[in-house]
Amino acid sequence: MNRDKEVWIFVEQEEGEIAAVSLELLSKGRELAERLDSRVCALLFGHDIAYLSEQVIEYGADVVLLADHPELASYRTLPYAKVVIDLVRARQPYILLLGATPTGRDLAPRIASAARAGLTADCTDLQIGEYRKKDRVYHDLLYQIRPAFGGNVIATIVNPDMHPQLATVREGVMRMAQPDRTRKGEVERVETQFDARDLALQVVKREMQPLCCDLKGASIVVAGGSGVGSKENFQLVFDLAQTLGGQVGATRAAVDAGYVSQEHQVGQTGITVRPRLYIACGISGTVQHRAGMDQSSKIIAINSDPDAPIFQIAHYKIVGDLNEVIPWMIRAYHENAK
Repeated sequence: MNRDKEVWIFVEQEEGEIAAVSLELLSKGRELAERLDSRVCALLFGHDIAYLSEQVIEYGADVVLLADHPELASYRTLPYAKVVIDLVRARQPYILLLGATPTGRDLAPRIASAARAGLTADCTDLQIGEYRKKDRVYHDLLYQIRPAFGGNVIATIVNPDMHPQLATVREGVMRMAQPDRTRKGEVERVETQFDARDLALQVVKREMQPLCCDLKGASIVVAGGSGVGSKENFQLVFDLAQTLGGQVGATRAAVDAGYVSQEHQVGQTGITVRPRLYIACGISGTVQHRAGMDQSSKIIAINSDPDAPIFQIAHYKIVGDLNEVIPWMIRAYHENAK
């Protein structure tokens, strides 16, 4: 086993619950490590969270680097960054991956700056391959793949000279493997020491508010775009979603127009979804939006423009006014459900 090419995953947890994106990254990390004949090391930080190590191993970690300290109970930039940076400097991982969450987007640039490494943000795919630079060939590099130029092209970024190869990865784009209850791994406790500078920021009060919807886990998503026309018309999208037992999604244009809150946003700058059924209402189908929903099993598109790009990927295409089509769909569902 090649210990010089370890794949590290920062495991994000909140009050004892591991973020789904971290479990997705453990699954992907397992795949990358097998290509490199190496191992997956998970960074697990918090307080009184040693019991989570078992779950982390089940999802793909070979080693859990456990930092358990009262000052790590809630995420704060400085103490978390200190622990990660000290580990990176001491052990020099080959690859380090974080979720493209508020925490990951805050922590990753500090790691990159301290390690003098490159950072690719919001990746949608990761692969292992080679790269030729003049007369030199670099083997086993991390291909960091993400949309660029407003989503109009897909860029593949490599970092041949500076390690770790560091990237944040969008939630929902990697498939989460089933946990393997038989997997065995090693838990290594990390010594943590902080000084006054690391603890300059104190948490006085924490308030948490649950999300209004669960788009990532939804089997049916009914989404609306700017073509819905108004916040009042968007109620039709909610009505159809409620009828079908699904969740409500939206394009960035619909969110920016104030038709619906940002928690519903699907696409390159929103949430990636994999429902069994995706109904696109008044959505043109730009690349930026399709990046978040084109892995859906079945896509139904409703649009008054017969040339809308969404029809290129839709399995069922309805050309018409959504103000007429959606009520018709609701009536048809009720009549056939009797």
